Amino acid sequence: MKVFPAVCLLLCVGCGSDRGDHRGQPQSEISGEWFIDDSEKAGLDFVHFNGMTGRFYPPESMAPGVALLDYDNDGDLDVFLVQGHVLGGHTHGDLPLLAREPMSPGGRLFRNDLKVAADGTRTLHFTDATARSGIDARGYGMGVAAGDFNNDGCVDVYLTNFGPNHLFRNNCNGSFTDVSKQSGTADPAWSVSASFVDYDRDGWLDLFVANYLDYAVENDHPCPSRTGERDYCDPSAYRPTQSRLFHNDRNGRFSDVTASALVGGDFGPALGIATADFNGDGWIDMYVANDGQPNQLWINQHDGTFTNTALAAGAAVNGAGRATASMGVDAGDFDEDGDEDLFFTNLTQEMSTLFVNAGSGVFEDGGQNSGVALSSRRYTGFGTGWFDFDNDGWLDILSVNGAVRRLEALVRARDPFPFHQKKLLLRNVGQGRFEDVTDRAGTVFQLSEVGRGAAFGDVDNDGDMDVLVGNDAGHVRLLVNNIGNSNHWVGVRVVGKSTPRPSNGSARPERVQGRDMLGARIAVVADDGRTRWRRARADGSYASANDPRVLVGLGRSTRVRTVRVTWPGGVTEEWTAVMVDRWTTLEEGTGR
Repeated sequence: MKVFPAVCLLLCVGCGSDRGDHRGQPQSEISGEWFIDDSEKAGLDFVHFNGMTGRFYPPESMAPGVALLDYDNDGDLDVFLVQGHVLGGHTHGDLPLLAREPMSPGGRLFRNDLKVAADGTRTLHFTDATARSGIDARGYGMGVAAGDFNNDGCVDVYLTNFGPNHLFRNNCNGSFTDVSKQSGTADPAWSVSASFVDYDRDGWLDLFVANYLDYAVENDHPCPSRTGERDYCDPSAYRPTQSRLFHNDRNGRFSDVTASALVGGDFGPALGIATADFNGDGWIDMYVANDGQPNQLWINQHDGTFTNTALAAGAAVNGAGRATASMGVDAGDFDEDGDEDLFFTNLTQEMSTLFVNAGSGVFEDGGQNSGVALSSRRYTGFGTGWFDFDNDGWLDILSVNGAVRRLEALVRARDPFPFHQKKLLLRNVGQGRFEDVTDRAGTVFQLSEVGRGAAFGDVDNDGDMDVLVGNDAGHVRLLVNNIGNSNHWVGVRVVGKSTPRPSNGSARPERVQGRDMLGARIAVVADDGRTRWRRARADGSYASANDPRVLVGLGRSTRVRTVRVTWPGGVTEEWTAVMVDRWTTLEEGTGR
């Protein structure tokens, strides 16, 4: 076990209740706002550009995703933001004022230059490192996936586009090389979300790409709004295109195994992907959120193939038997029963969906009884995630929202971009129920924007979950958490075995640190006897990449009895000396 070097011990002052009775408010001693937008102050100077010209091309309404990743291995989370451009070759004279093309086109990589003072005070600052990185991302960007596909200890970046995708290999020196063509992953379809996942347990990350519609600007046709004016089309106006599963061949290349692995060939207009072991058999499964068509639950058959069990498992449609416009999706154990539950966002009036796992990969729609359905009725949700924002040990829900068709009330008000909505924060109060605490979360939650991507992670390494939000044709937002670390917590990064590399004559041979073990399951047993289950993952949400580390809130508990890790390969190890209120790295093969 080794303590993450960039993070020192954080003392917890005035810790609040862990809400063991599932009631009460967040810590009364917290003054000020729960979340603040620190993007401008921290140097995240970025405005998304969707290229809208008044022709209502569908890709304009679907981006951008965002990413949190540590590309330079310095212990803090960096940021990647996708960018759009004008579709159809139109001139600047066609553009509305709110959609001017940026001075620096293409996606942007920002390096986190976090400063931690001796007293623990943190100063966030991001530096635009795009030019030095060599990432030239000039396609019409949709989303980001992050994972170390070649096991060299440095996280790589996969960018989904309206058009061919791009895989950028991290050179472990601050720069990247475009290996899209030679890797075989330059999928030309309209892709939105993607996930690196070791589905066959061979120790190498494979890649699932969620593809959306068979659409081209040349074949665009107009769709009317309710009032007869032109609007963005419903996805049913175009055929869906098949998602792709790429197997890692361990030599820098991937093979397209979609036809042989996804038995039955089911597919729909896919927007979200969450990977987890849904039936508890030790193998990673995949849940695909489709826009307006039944979702898929691909259960791993342990032989390189999957079977779609969504319909029989109660996970294809909602409890009323209707397919919904599923966008963002995430898996997590919100009820502490040891299995992975599902949450995904839908259109306004459709309500978001909460699928409660019975333990064997069979689900029940719990949206109505939980309060989730009623709270989300007014919103069209995209980026979403399970995260314990107040570190009381119970997973809460955030969704960032924005319509895909013009909102008539905003049209009547002559709003130039009539799609914006507020965010939604739902607090887990236990017993399977949630309360809407959006109005108490801070000024940034009162902003009405066209939310799309959301990435979750501890950006300032202070022991609570922050959120990076991408807005369509709007400013990026960095929601810095000011409430979570008033409670105790434990943070772990789980990595594979380090490997030796030639010492080049130095006194001590260097070692290549193992990669983040996406898909590992972590059980944290606190001194109060409660066991919290989490998993290491970078996927979920919508078109975004999350912090692969695991942060577990402990409430008032001050000690951890055991941290148990079940590695993707099936082996389980335990650690009994993991300290509270700090980040720790656990390496495969070093536990008991």
